[in-house]
This record gives sequence, C-alpha cells and structure tokens, in this order.
Amino acid sequence: MKAVISVLALALAISLAGFAGSASASPISRYNAVRTAKEYISSMPFSRSGLVKQLKFEGYSSYDAAWGANHSGANWWTQARKMAREYISTMPFSRSSLISQLEFEGFSYAQAVYGVRAVGY
Repeated sequence: MKAVISVLALALAISLAGFAGSASASPISRYNAVRTAKEYISSMPFSRSGLVKQLKFEGYSSYDAAWGANHSGANWWTQARKMAREYISTMPFSRSSLISQLEFEGFSYAQAVYGVRAVGY
C-alpha cells in the first residue's frame, strides 16, 4: 500500500511540475500579448515569426508570444506585401534579393514571392 501511495504522490508531483511552466500563460498575459501584437501589426509589417520574436523581446513568454501572434488577426500574406513595399521604397532590390530578404524576416517562400509579386516584381 505504501508503494502505491508513493507512486501516486510522485505522479502528482510530476504533473504539478508540468503545470508550473505554464503559470505565465494566464488569461491576462495572453490578452495583453494579443493587444501588443495588434499594436505592432497596425504600425509596421511583421512575419508571424518576427512578431513572436518581438513579443518575446517585450518580455512575453514563448507561449504568450505565440498566442498573441496567432490571435492578432494578422494576414501574413498582406504583411509580406506591406514589408516588400517598405523595402523597395527605401532601397533598391533585385527580385531575388527581395524574396530572400522577406524570407530572412521570417516569411515563407510562398509568402515572400506573393509579397514581391504584389508590389510589381
């Protein structure tokens, strides 16, 4: 009987330890991550991964940052187009280098090509 109780206590301790890591993923922090993500998206273009990195830089946990980006309402294809437009308005790029730059910023190849085509390349 003592062995069964010990095993149950250990299982409970392990399961509670798993929940400790998600303590920062409170509804308030997720809500704030979404609000912050929306503010960023409204002021400048981001790829999903770029927005997650920015939110993490702002101090959000990885989980909250991903939640914020995923629930920001952003259309990543539109974001690729906007970023391509920003880049070509500030400096000259070849088509291939602009695609590479957008990929570097975190857009998929398809999103990068879409963004470049949408601005006339």
